[in-house]
Amino acid sequence: MSNLIEVRNVSKSFGGVVANRDISLDVPEGRVTGLIGPNGSGKTTLFNSIVGYHPIDEGSIQFEGQEISDMMVPEIARLGMLRTFQQTRIYSKMDCVKNMLISLPHRTEGYSSMFKPYGAETMEKADRLLEFVGLYSKRHLISGDLSFGQQKLLEFAMALMNEPKVLLLDEPTAGINPTLINGLIDRLRRATTELGITLFVIEHNMPVVMNLADNVYCLANGRLLAHGTPDEVQNDERVINAYLGGHLEMEDH
Repeated sequence: MSNLIEVRNVSKSFGGVVANRDISLDVPEGRVTGLIGPNGSGKTTLFNSIVGYHPIDEGSIQFEGQEISDMMVPEIARLGMLRTFQQTRIYSKMDCVKNMLISLPHRTEGYSSMFKPYGAETMEKADRLLEFVGLYSKRHLISGDLSFGQQKLLEFAMALMNEPKVLLLDEPTAGINPTLINGLIDRLRRATTELGITLFVIEHNMPVVMNLADNVYCLANGRLLAHGTPDEVQNDERVINAYLGGHLEMEDH
C-alpha cells in the first residue's frame, strides 16, 4: 500500500508559539486516516500546512512522492488534494445545483461563467453526487436555507465534484444533528470504497473515529503523541491523559 501523503519532521511556529513540532505521519492511499487531539494541539495548523495555506518552518511534505511544501493552495489542489473546513464554505444565496457547478475545477472565466450552459454530462454528475450525499430532493433549494448538517453534506459533494485523490476533512460531524451523523459516516466510507477517494479526517467525536478510520494519529501540544488503530489509540494512556480529566470521552457534537 502506497502513501499519498508523507509528512516528515514538520515544524511550524507563529510569533514564537510552536504549533507543530517535528511531526511525521503517513496517509495511505485508499484508506481513512484520523487525526485527533485536544483543542490547541496543532491539528488544523498541520492541515493548513499540508494543503499550502502557510509555509512550514522545517521538514518535508510530499504528495505522491512530490515535494509540495513550497507550493501554493491552487497548485496543490490541481494535483488532487482538497480540504473542507469546520465552518462551511458554500454560496448561500445560490441553489445546490449552482453550488455544485461553481465548484468545478478549471473554471477560469470568473463568477459569471456559472450562468453559461453546462453539458448534460456535467449536470448529470452534479445530480449524481447530490444524490450520493442525500441532497438530490433539495437540489433546487437555496443552500443557505439548508440545515448546517445539510450544508456540510453539500460542501462534501462540491469537493467530490473536483474528483480529488485525497480529501482533508476538518471536523466533518461538528455541529451536525446526531441523527444525521451515521448517514454522514456511511457516505464518507463509501467515498473511499466506491469512489476511491483517500480521506484524512480531523475529528473530536470518538465514536465517529472508531467507526470510520483505519488508523489514527493523536497530537498533543503540537507533538505527535500516539499512532495506531482506533482501538489502540483510544486505550493509550498517553492519549487518555492528554484530554481534560484524563478521560477520553471526547465531546460528542
